[in-house]
Amino acid sequence: MKLALGPLLYFWPREQVEAFYQQVAGWPVDIVYLGETVCAKRRELRLEDWLRIGHQLRDAGKEVILSTLALIEADSELSALRRIAHNGEFRVEANDMAAVQQLKGSDYIAGPHLNIYNPASLALHHGLGAQRWVMPVELSQETLRDMLADSATPPLETEVIAFGRLPLAFSARCFTARACNLPKDNCQWRCADYPDGLDMNTRERDPFLVINGIQTQSATTSNLVGALPALRQLGVDVLRLSPQSQHMQEIVALYHQARNQDLDPRDAESHINALTCGAPANGYWHGSPGMQWLDPVSADSATG
Repeated sequence: MKLALGPLLYFWPREQVEAFYQQVAGWPVDIVYLGETVCAKRRELRLEDWLRIGHQLRDAGKEVILSTLALIEADSELSALRRIAHNGEFRVEANDMAAVQQLKGSDYIAGPHLNIYNPASLALHHGLGAQRWVMPVELSQETLRDMLADSATPPLETEVIAFGRLPLAFSARCFTARACNLPKDNCQWRCADYPDGLDMNTRERDPFLVINGIQTQSATTSNLVGALPALRQLGVDVLRLSPQSQHMQEIVALYHQARNQDLDPRDAESHINALTCGAPANGYWHGSPGMQWLDPVSADSATG
């Protein structure tokens, strides 16, 4: 089972991004996803910069994947997508069907935003060239088990998002700009003020969602390290860890130790839960509301 570092979902300053990936070169991750997946207005780093970072990570022994936007809204974004799809050096994660059309016939990764919910969808992407798929975050382990056991499911690698705030929805409207009383066209890149997204609470001041530009995320942070035995039993090939601004090196190290069976997953779980930027959650994995935290042993016994 490999560890992957997912694409950076937040708008960090260029210097912070470059310093972050310099550290990542020494982390025990096997795969690193690079690129902007949320908002095309975030242009501190361009394709040439991502390629340069990719070269550095490849030299450090990492498999590098370029990720595409999940929402294409303009011809300029489609043009940028074509450049990513035909970069000629690194494989690409497709996050919408426009990217799939550009990548068909090549070895691509079917990203988590492609709404793959059944073996027929997997077969479609496999026929177009996908060699790995990323399970949508709201699916449960039971659904994954059924899909992988179905005779119609093609032999793709399976990747599961195991850590991070979960991407829930995208909109043409920028919610961060709206929260700051700014129009989207003059957003002043205010999302850069929130390195882990802007918390949105209920009227009772309970955490509800996180606003990240045009993206809505969970307020809770998914942590599936306690489910490592089940993930391994299902034959999951890759665990994806989504970056947060603090403690990411420690979190990666704990996942690495648990993955290598040098640390009990339950011990890793308690340490990681103390480091998350939002309250921990694993509800979707257990077939419950996503914001819930369930004891993995009890939940697996109830569903097994």
